[in-house]
Amino acid sequence: QVQLVESGGGLVQAGGSLRLSCAASGSIFSIFTMVWYRQAPGKQREFVARITREGTVNYAESVKGRFTISRDTAKNTVHLQMSRLKPEDTAVYYCGADVTTTHQTSVPGRYWGQGTQVAVSS
Repeated sequence: QVQLVESGGGLVQAGGSLRLSCAASGSIFSIFTMVWYRQAPGKQREFVARITREGTVNYAESVKGRFTISRDTAKNTVHLQMSRLKPEDTAVYYCGADVTTTHQTSVPGRYWGQGTQVAVSS
């Protein structure tokens, strides 16, 4: 019904930058909140950033001031600009979105992408 595809991951040195993107497609009626989570090896998935349809943003304390989330509503995309990266930012980054579909227009469901790997070397 709804597919989310992340891109932009890779290997970068500490202090560097990366820009992740996530494009949503499929039977989309409306997209509400879009989020980024990450999961490091051996750890639980953790919240990174959130942006509502109205543009309100929230960040995890660990990335505040270094990461910026943005969205292009017309293109059903969300981005995560990551700066001053640290080795502890190494993880698989997942995009998520709360979406109502053309089959279910009233109650949004949370959809996830497959993830994109980010590795930060020291």
